[in-house]
Amino acid sequence: MKNVSKKNWVLYIVTFLVVVIGDQLTKIFVSSSMKLGQSQTIIDNFFYYTYSHNQGAAWGILSGHISLFVVFSLGAAIFMFYYFNKTTKAQRLTRYGIVLTFAGLVGNLTDRLYLGYVRDFIDFIIFGYDFPIFNIADMAVVIGVGLIILEIVFEAVSYTHLRAHETDSY
Repeated sequence: MKNVSKKNWVLYIVTFLVVVIGDQLTKIFVSSSMKLGQSQTIIDNFFYYTYSHNQGAAWGILSGHISLFVVFSLGAAIFMFYYFNKTTKAQRLTRYGIVLTFAGLVGNLTDRLYLGYVRDFIDFIIFGYDFPIFNIADMAVVIGVGLIILEIVFEAVSYTHLRAHETDSY
């Protein structure tokens, strides 16, 4: 992987390990201290720990199709390695986003391979909507994709700004 400093490699590896190990440790804690379906109030009418199993994607989509998720995850991992290798030194948000997304993928894939389902426990009710229950790995994926999108927006704005200045100079 080109153009990655030793310092950044350490940051990426530490981030990956913190996410994957943190994800698995929190899932082990919740699954060993709570019964399936049990809920603990953290902030009433807003934030709960609710232990659940998810055999699908968000909202239980494609529930029971573990082999499909494994194949998709492996394909996504290959794409992430390829795309990471194509990034430049300047694309820091994208690189960090890929690391977070990959760590989240590994956290949930570990559950799917060993248990046949993903353990979820973070449960929010936002403006009366009971948001789907999720975990640390899911957060890493969402934050990682968010960072990638943010960098794409920054690059587009920068490009548009640069093009506007080039047009003004004629």
